[in-house]
Amino acid sequence: MPRKIEESRKLQKRAEHLIPGGVNSPVRAFRAVGGEPPFIVRGAGSHIWDADGNDYIDYIGSWGPLILGHAAPLVVEAVIAAARNGTSFGASTPAEADLAELVISAFPHMQKVRFVSSGTEATMTAIRLARAYTGRKYIVKFEGCYHGHADALLVKAGSGVATLGIPGSAGVPEEFTQFTLALPFNDICALDAAFEKFKHQIACVMVEPVVGNMGCVPPTRGYLEALRAITSHDRSLLIFDEVMTGFRLAFGGAQELYGIQPDITTMGKIIGGGLPVGAYGGPDEIMNQVAPLGPMYQAGTLSGNPLAMAAGYATVSYLRDHKEIYAKLEKISGELVAGVTPAPKDAGVTLCHNRVGSMFTWFFAEGPVTDWTSAARCDTEAFGRFFRVMLQNGIYLPPSQFESAFLGAAHTDHDIQQTIAAAKQGFAMARA
Repeated sequence: MPRKIEESRKLQKRAEHLIPGGVNSPVRAFRAVGGEPPFIVRGAGSHIWDADGNDYIDYIGSWGPLILGHAAPLVVEAVIAAARNGTSFGASTPAEADLAELVISAFPHMQKVRFVSSGTEATMTAIRLARAYTGRKYIVKFEGCYHGHADALLVKAGSGVATLGIPGSAGVPEEFTQFTLALPFNDICALDAAFEKFKHQIACVMVEPVVGNMGCVPPTRGYLEALRAITSHDRSLLIFDEVMTGFRLAFGGAQELYGIQPDITTMGKIIGGGLPVGAYGGPDEIMNQVAPLGPMYQAGTLSGNPLAMAAGYATVSYLRDHKEIYAKLEKISGELVAGVTPAPKDAGVTLCHNRVGSMFTWFFAEGPVTDWTSAARCDTEAFGRFFRVMLQNGIYLPPSQFESAFLGAAHTDHDIQQTIAAAKQGFAMARA
């Protein structure tokens, strides 16, 4: 039965008169996959519904934070209870220290954490903190890694930037990025060369320990260890951007999974239970540089917002008390990815996949995909056809080849089997 689109189409046309492109984040416009974007009006568990009443199995989960599913009762109840006492004060509340204590308990290197309002704000501030602490100017990031839209980090980024084919962004002067070194991911030789050329000048290396913004791309064996060793030797800081991976791949994030301790960790999404939030944290020696204790300034009226703190505490405390959730996610994610991937051999589609825990991507390319160069070889037109067929069959995937998909605890065996069945038809259309 064809997907109804009349109401979503009307809402899109209305929004286009009021909002650039009709969207408040570019990937939502579906420019990379074609077709008409649905306007979502409700979510419950693993499903979402649009304005036309279409029901979808959701593999975005608000780009990762909804590990417990949409409208998880304990999260909704926590937000309602907090809202009854007020939505924002611009002053300290007990809930901030409650969540801080919980977050710190998950990361051995962390002694203090500062809450902000978004992942972009967290990564931007972590860079400023690294420069303040080291007294150095240069930073290292990696091609295809997206750390938010701060000027210094919007260089060879992945995610929406890669999707739209934009090499950087208009409005960012070259002078703002002259101290940003963009290196290929998973390339130790390039890393060694950069540190040799800019010896004792690099303030920090920022990395997604498992990349989610050129699709899911894990580190190769020994790569994170090399990052840790070279930054320690040069006395620069290693920053793990765990906005996607924190509390998702393990309770202690990717750094627990791989056994690597960074100097600073940035977080977002999941620690707000789906509400706007971000954070950066590290040892006292570094975090005491932050005002009012030190000279590095950062502030925000909505930082530590009581609704976000309540939702985050409900989510993270549940994960702390039910760590068996990660074994479940590993199992069903493996079944989904394995169930779909063999199908293209019969459908005549070139396909490979990457998966780490409940993050995964099907790449329409010959594997392996280990960096931006190999990801960029994907047949994005084939992915677009596949995406549209999956959407028609009630499967909501990220509307970009260069975004990770996410699976949550609310997904069922029936969801998995329905997705595998839909993929068979999707691959046949992708070949067309």
